[in-house]
Amino acid sequence: MIYIFLSICCSVAVSIMLKLAKRYHIDVYQAITWNYSMAIFLSWVFLKPQLQNLQNAPFFNYTLLAILFPALFVILASSVRLSGIVRTDIAQRLSLFIPVIAAFVLFQEKITTLKLIGIILGFTAIICSIPWQNKNAVKRKSTNAWVYLLIVFVGMGVIDVLLKQIAADKVVGFNTSLFIVFVLSFLFALVGLLFQVFNKTMRFSWPHIFIGWALGVANFGNILFYLKAHKALADQPSTVFSAMNIGVIVVGALTGMIIFKEKLSLVNKAGIVIAIIAIVIMAKS
Repeated sequence: MIYIFLSICCSVAVSIMLKLAKRYHIDVYQAITWNYSMAIFLSWVFLKPQLQNLQNAPFFNYTLLAILFPALFVILASSVRLSGIVRTDIAQRLSLFIPVIAAFVLFQEKITTLKLIGIILGFTAIICSIPWQNKNAVKRKSTNAWVYLLIVFVGMGVIDVLLKQIAADKVVGFNTSLFIVFVLSFLFALVGLLFQVFNKTMRFSWPHIFIGWALGVANFGNILFYLKAHKALADQPSTVFSAMNIGVIVVGALTGMIIFKEKLSLVNKAGIVIAIIAIVIMAKS
């Protein structure tokens, strides 16, 4: 569970940086693009990827992840603009349904009573943690808004499943897989960045590179520890999926209260308590 905890901390760090980026008018897309260059560097230095004999590597999974990673940041921004923060947040959190179902159907995990109780409590915690009556939610109507919500829901869930498959792959080590995914993600994001710069819809700025590098350190840790958690709990993917998602909610909510002085309703606080109980139960299972 230590890897899950470390991944949660890195994930929350990424969220904090993105939140501060908006506050200080940082171009998120540029920061996201350069974050992958730092992730590539860290992967090369610390993970020592082996780039020989990659004929049987799951390049379809690599490519799909490399497209989803940067693309979902853009989709999330569009979803918030068209559907509001609350609906986007709901779609993002409830995407846990997809990897949990995959854990039992695709990865053949055995269902136990204790694990099932933990998962049910986890989903209860997620529902309680959603700011249903957020006064700052963006209220816009768009006939296409549901499309962005659907992409967020499916995209987040698919990413979790693909990362589990990479961690379980015995042909190529996850160290090498992670390096390849970061390289491809950077290339796809860079193409999008150059396209916007040449079309003059974005103005290139050097400070965004340094901000992106700081973001890359946290993002690298998030994905690395997440994969390590799947390796350590190879036969319990639902535990990793659920504990990670629920843990991010707990740590994220506490961080919001302490650092950003965000107010939580009684239901939100109850959700945090239920989430902690759910994590303890899943750890016991």
